[in-house]
Amino acid sequence: CSTGIPFDGGLRCLCWKILLNYLPLEKALWSSLLKKQRDLYSQFLKEMIIQPGIAKANLGVSREDVTLEDHPLNPNPDSRWNTYFKDNEVLLQIDKDVRRLYPDMAFFQRPTEYPCLLILDPQNEFETLRKRVEQTTLKSQTVARNRSGVTNVRSSSPLKTTPNSMSEYEVLPNGCEAHWEVVERILFIYAKLNPGIAYVQGMNEIVGPLYYTFATDPNSEWKEHAEADTFFCFTNLMAEIRDNFIKSLDDSQCGITYKMEKVYSTLKEKDVELYLKLQEQNIKPQFFAFRWLTLLLSQEFLLPDVIRIWDSLFADDKRFDFLLLVCCAMLTLIRDQLLEGDFTLNMRLLQDYPISDVHLILKKAKELQDSK
Repeated sequence: CSTGIPFDGGLRCLCWKILLNYLPLEKALWSSLLKKQRDLYSQFLKEMIIQPGIAKANLGVSREDVTLEDHPLNPNPDSRWNTYFKDNEVLLQIDKDVRRLYPDMAFFQRPTEYPCLLILDPQNEFETLRKRVEQTTLKSQTVARNRSGVTNVRSSSPLKTTPNSMSEYEVLPNGCEAHWEVVERILFIYAKLNPGIAYVQGMNEIVGPLYYTFATDPNSEWKEHAEADTFFCFTNLMAEIRDNFIKSLDDSQCGITYKMEKVYSTLKEKDVELYLKLQEQNIKPQFFAFRWLTLLLSQEFLLPDVIRIWDSLFADDKRFDFLLLVCCAMLTLIRDQLLEGDFTLNMRLLQDYPISDVHLILKKAKELQDSK
């Protein structure tokens, strides 16, 4: 796997599920485990999206939901309504981020072949995540009066973007859902089940390549369950890298600062001249390596190249030590430009990395690994 998994026959999807500890090595156990996990995911959908949606839809019809104990203005932190409004804040942030996933590709804006029937059942009147976002956004419109008394409605809606990009966000007809809506649901459920970390910007960039890989699986009976399988693989992957997203751990041994320093200490070992040059220009690793490490390079390369890099990262038995070597390889491959450049030029090189050939980068990383 570390030398690149062929896409044919859904081999990559299968290998990733094994490498991310979703599937056991014992093939005989696969079908029962997958059934159990996919049923569990349906349960999450019912509890976290469908039931709150039904409660909200019933509000106008039956008053039984609004009791003295629990109503929308209840200040009690345990109130279901309080939770609902808090969830909406998280949902709006997720919504803004997932709509922008890989804007250079049409994939995430396209309808999925396997929309979630539990949620899109035409009999349902309940509030879906899409309706929730639309309603919350309408409510958060701010009305501003200018001096002459004219009222402007200023919307904080993620849908209100520049006119050119409106076409990107065309809402699909009822009964269809775009791939980004599936990613939104995965992240929302993850945030609900992991309140300690909830949702942090950037998680959308981690779930995107996983979902894309599973949702384009040539094997249709696996592809149909891309949402549930992505959710569990994402959860397992986050269990390994979540410390990068937790601010309070930044300076601990498992936090992101330690890992960024490790990139520089590895560089010092491999190429002391380049290391000293970056030090002298006061180019700190957090200026570029923070994004490289936290997002597993998912924003530095095109999606097919990110997926190829992830083959090697997931296959690394030391779990992401190889990522540090990939970062070092990226630095050493542009060493001549960095040694000649000034601070501004070098920052531009590091924040918009110039080499697009990931095979060259991985080959160099392997050389660095073998030269230990």
